[in-house]
Amino acid sequence: MRLSRLAPGAMLAGALAAPCSSAYAMPSTFSQVVGNALLCRSHLDNRTFHDYLSSSFGPAYKREGGAWWFRVEATLWGAEVKEVMVSDDSSELAFIAAVTDSSPEALEGAIRSGAGTAFHAVDASAFPLRVSKLGSTIAYANDKSKIYCVKYKSQPPR
Repeated sequence: MRLSRLAPGAMLAGALAAPCSSAYAMPSTFSQVVGNALLCRSHLDNRTFHDYLSSSFGPAYKREGGAWWFRVEATLWGAEVKEVMVSDDSSELAFIAAVTDSSPEALEGAIRSGAGTAFHAVDASAFPLRVSKLGSTIAYANDKSKIYCVKYKSQPPR
């Protein structure tokens, strides 16, 4: 069908629909890039993660607490991920974190099954941090869980 034969309203509706869609599709590399970083299996370069998340999910919706905050619609190890935070340059630490809709216990089990990474509770409290051998940490975030990896940034020689 030639474009000129389309009703003017149909062309306008199509043109307006594209910019209104704010949902980005989860990239096929999300598990490898973000998942491995959260498990402390890769180098943490906050600029690289900021650029990756910006190009995959759009710009950060806020900058707070030394981090850029991104809204995402993604899954890792079967858990829904709603937010990913990446450190900005205001700290000597580089980190990446994600908030999931799973409880820490459920997230820990999913990671163990999906990635083979084990976590152990650091104490016997009601809400213990769970830490892997590589330093990845699962923490309670109200009724959800937060998983993160934190490392010191490499500083140039003085």
